Amino acid sequence: MTGRVLTLGVLAAAVLTSLIWLLGQRLHGITLLPDQGAAWYYWKLPEPTMWTRVSAWAPYAAHQLAFWGLIYYAQTRVRSYTNGLHPVNVVALAVNTAFIALHMVQTQLFYDGLAQDVSIFSSQGSVVLLLVVVLLMENRRRGLFFGKPAPIGARVADFARRYHGYLFSWAAVYTFWYHPMEATGGHLIGFFYMFLLLLQGSLFLTRAHTNRWWTFTLELSVAVHGTLVAVMTSGPDGIWPMFLFGFLGVFVITQMHGLGLSRPLRWALGLAYAFGAVLVYGMRHDLAGVWAVSRIPAIEYLLVAVLALLVWLGLAVAKALRQ
Repeated sequence: MTGRVLTLGVLAAAVLTSLIWLLGQRLHGITLLPDQGAAWYYWKLPEPTMWTRVSAWAPYAAHQLAFWGLIYYAQTRVRSYTNGLHPVNVVALAVNTAFIALHMVQTQLFYDGLAQDVSIFSSQGSVVLLLVVVLLMENRRRGLFFGKPAPIGARVADFARRYHGYLFSWAAVYTFWYHPMEATGGHLIGFFYMFLLLLQGSLFLTRAHTNRWWTFTLELSVAVHGTLVAVMTSGPDGIWPMFLFGFLGVFVITQMHGLGLSRPLRWALGLAYAFGAVLVYGMRHDLAGVWAVSRIPAIEYLLVAVLALLVWLGLAVAKALRQ
């Protein structure tokens, strides 16, 4: 049952992505402002109106509140895992599908997403935060550094596990409504990834939700997404190796140690990673630049430490106030 649910979900995500591409052909006539650099989001109207803003923010708020309400209901009323789907999972899938359809219509009629009013870094940061929380949550099961757990308290990890659904649903829904449903390669890859995250969010309290190969696939997909978008925006001579080997670095250091792989296979994957990074940077005549691949892992592990400290402080303050 778990495999069938995930297979159907991925196929549905592919169909919805194809529909975005098809409908996106009608958006070519929209005039946009010239690109103004890395901090500029290109796909937004030059002259937004109150209605274009309301058309994005109102359904975003409704989508977000509905998702949070379903998570709360599942945690307080259902509370048990199943191999199939609970009725609330069916409702969650229907709600997400309805809002996906609404966003398609909204893009065609009003175009703008949330990007008109908030920074592009907020969208990127929400996904980074999601990935960091996963590292924190999985610390006890697979470790953080080569199978060894970081010294993060059980109360901190338990808090993250209990409430991660609210944060993850915000990251997915916010990023989903941030972008108009354009048909560029970057948008299509991004929306397909968002559909997978919305699918995962809809499968709470099911065995599919905790399938380690499925959750690993979601984690690793960011390497594919980040690399392809970097190639599309900066070309083959751009900084795509930093994204590819940066995220694959997290795989070698942390993620592959939770998959039950044999020690020789993990060594082989680690050596292949190192060889690949050196080969790519060597072919680019920039072997000294290979150190750039450490930036993404360094940022993620630093954020894990900061987040764990903040959660610990928050729990300590809450405990003191209750006494």
